[in-house]
Amino acid sequence: MIRNSGLMILFSFMVFGFIGCNEGKLSKIETENQAMKGIEKTIYGKIENQEVYLFTLTNINGMQVKLSNYGGIVTSIVVPDKHGMMDDVVLGFDDLDGYLKNEPYFGAIVGRYANRIAKGKFSLEGVEYNLALNNGPNHLHGGIRGFDKVIWEATELDKDQEIGVQLQYLSRDGEEGYPGNLEVVIKYMLTDENELKIIYRAETDKATPINLSHHSYFNLSGSEGHGILEQTLWLNADKFSVVDHTLIPTGELRPVAGGAMDFTNPKPVGAQIDEVEGGYDHNFVLNRHRLQDKVAELYDKLSGRVLEVYTTEPGIQFYSGNFLDGTISGKKGKRYNKHFGLCLETQHFPDSPNHPEFPNTILKPGEEYQQVTVYKFGVE
Repeated sequence: MIRNSGLMILFSFMVFGFIGCNEGKLSKIETENQAMKGIEKTIYGKIENQEVYLFTLTNINGMQVKLSNYGGIVTSIVVPDKHGMMDDVVLGFDDLDGYLKNEPYFGAIVGRYANRIAKGKFSLEGVEYNLALNNGPNHLHGGIRGFDKVIWEATELDKDQEIGVQLQYLSRDGEEGYPGNLEVVIKYMLTDENELKIIYRAETDKATPINLSHHSYFNLSGSEGHGILEQTLWLNADKFSVVDHTLIPTGELRPVAGGAMDFTNPKPVGAQIDEVEGGYDHNFVLNRHRLQDKVAELYDKLSGRVLEVYTTEPGIQFYSGNFLDGTISGKKGKRYNKHFGLCLETQHFPDSPNHPEFPNTILKPGEEYQQVTVYKFGVE
């Protein structure tokens, strides 16, 4: 059973700082918006005779988030541009079948270990564990049937200034090769400040690696817009993880200063991407990872949309959609070509179980894994 803790109470106070307070008498428009706010639950499909649901969250501003209890997948995020025009800013599919037939991790919760573990191996407490190899010679995003491919138990949550869905899943000892029965609870919350807040918690009965993340592909220009190379990115990171040709960290944390990896001053994603072999798919070491500190900002000049990222995690994986090649048809038949979306995955570092010098990713019995990430949308 997941327990409350002092740290979670601290997170609650920190997260509350992102939520605006409406005091006094509401205007007519505010009253109408308040009436529009809510949660809608529909049947999304069936997997092996088990019903899968789609939840539509709408806040008082008309921002809308759709998510499924299959894989914890966020299928849609609809936000306004600078002219008030609403559009979807994440890649995905029109129906459940699209997510079942394709594996780009669009919008999913990834785990038990997000990102890569070298050769699918790690040693823990004197035992060597072998995981599935599903990314060349390495293990990626929890394996062949990671958290992105399971059906979560879902509960609707409705509070004064935020609404959401709680997802719960018990990952059994030995699942995908990982030790321990791991109980995971994730809350997706949509606030009236146009924030998608994700709260992660987990407990285990046996020491195990854990590194959970959210894997939306963002494109702030909208569903029919341009690619992400012209969008401007800022990262609060002075170092990044150097990787080998299979994208496994070498252990070196190299300064970004002045090179193609330097986003400490905002610049278009495509400004120096040709200098990075294969494109961006790297862990950036965050200078700060307190929830009140912004760690990333993405901006699309044409639409005016802005995405800000806040997290308690020490790293963020910036992935520039390098493996999109036009073979996937997404929403409304849209072909997703290279660099049509990007990911900003808040996380611990890749392959940390094999790098004791990296921040710890081993969860032990009696401990509680916790992290919070906020994606906040606005316009300039």
